[in-house]
Amino acid sequence: MGTVVRLPKARPAPHLLQLRIELAWIKPAIWRRVVVPETITLPKLHRVIQAVMGWHDCHLHEFEIAGERYGVPDPDYDFEPVRNEQRVRLATALYGAKSFRYVYDFGDDWEHRIKVERRLPPEPLFDTALCLTGANATPPEDVGGAPGYADFVAVMADPNHPEHHDMLEWYGAPFDPAAFDISAIDLRLHPIKV
Repeated sequence: MGTVVRLPKARPAPHLLQLRIELAWIKPAIWRRVVVPETITLPKLHRVIQAVMGWHDCHLHEFEIAGERYGVPDPDYDFEPVRNEQRVRLATALYGAKSFRYVYDFGDDWEHRIKVERRLPPEPLFDTALCLTGANATPPEDVGGAPGYADFVAVMADPNHPEHHDMLEWYGAPFDPAAFDISAIDLRLHPIKV
């Protein structure tokens, strides 16, 4: 008589969430629409936001979801401690909320408003986040927040501005604030397995 081997049951695929991520305090709006599994952990969601916005993950960040703050606890920095985000899944943190905040770089204070637009059916082969669309270029790191970004755009657009040459040298290339390259975003998202 042969041995019966029982294979573990496959977990059902999670539902997907369509999120709209928008930088606060900037006009015209800088935003991205992405799809992630509802079971994504907050650290992976952080990586997804970094990828779709073109940030380089050089600074601290924090989520504020349903009245709770999540991040990477830092006893030397946190005046008000945050909950460790490490094993927290987005669906669990949401508690039914339809929007939340993500702040990146506490010096520049890039506040992202994130809205859950739709809950989509499971897709078993979905293994990475997907950017559906978006608008406008992300500000460069360390530009000085929303006011610094407004100055940066004005200086870069005016070749006769006294700071144009220095700013161009600092940034390293011309800057088009209306640029949006979904192919580049997809390349940054591809290695992030969700």
